[in-house]
Amino acid sequence: MRSVVLDTETTGMPVTDGHRIIEIGCVEVIGRRLTGRHYHVYLQPDREVDEGAIAVHGITNEFLADKPRFRDVADEFFEFIRDAQLVIHNAAFDIGFINNEFALLGQQERAEITDHCSVLDTLLMARERHPGQRNSLDALCKRYGVDNSGRDLHGALLDAEILADVWLTMTGGQTNLSLAGDGADSGNGGRAQPSPIRRLPADRQRTIVLRASDEEMAAHAARLAAIEKASGAAPLWVQLDG
Repeated sequence: MRSVVLDTETTGMPVTDGHRIIEIGCVEVIGRRLTGRHYHVYLQPDREVDEGAIAVHGITNEFLADKPRFRDVADEFFEFIRDAQLVIHNAAFDIGFINNEFALLGQQERAEITDHCSVLDTLLMARERHPGQRNSLDALCKRYGVDNSGRDLHGALLDAEILADVWLTMTGGQTNLSLAGDGADSGNGGRAQPSPIRRLPADRQRTIVLRASDEEMAAHAARLAAIEKASGAAPLWVQLDG
């Protein structure tokens, strides 16, 4: 399945008061692996950004003055997300704004984005798994050990990248078991190509095998128990061992 983790920043809220999108950030995930492809744009909203919103994301009217309008990027944005599973934290907010932008262009066939994409709301997922607890993106980063130290202000692309890590951790733990190269863009849709097989000489120095101590094994078992508690399912290692 192709997933697109998406976030937006806006001039304020709610959308019914005429507020608009000013930033879109998306990262692509295929087969639970970040491909390196992303979509990111700042937008001129043709209205002032609320002071309260600027305090949240730091995007000023002056910064947006020379940026494209949504109509200039509507086609490329739609092509990036079409037929994907959209992964969004508090999806109703972002979907409402996206639908509104297409509606303002008179593109009624795109004005209900769920006709073209499925949507997974990580906020609803987190509330089901952690009822009665804080489930903001920052709270989930702390709960799942995801680094958000660079998130002094909200930003659509940064938040999408962080949410991708949170979502992958929340739904399964390990996010990448690829034998690909260094992750550089190979021109194949942003996906890295496998490195060539390298044969080791038969007379090479043998690798020293260090066995885990009893203390390390106990720490490993505790970590697996924590993963099972957080994800609601036994880790793969436990399943295979059983």
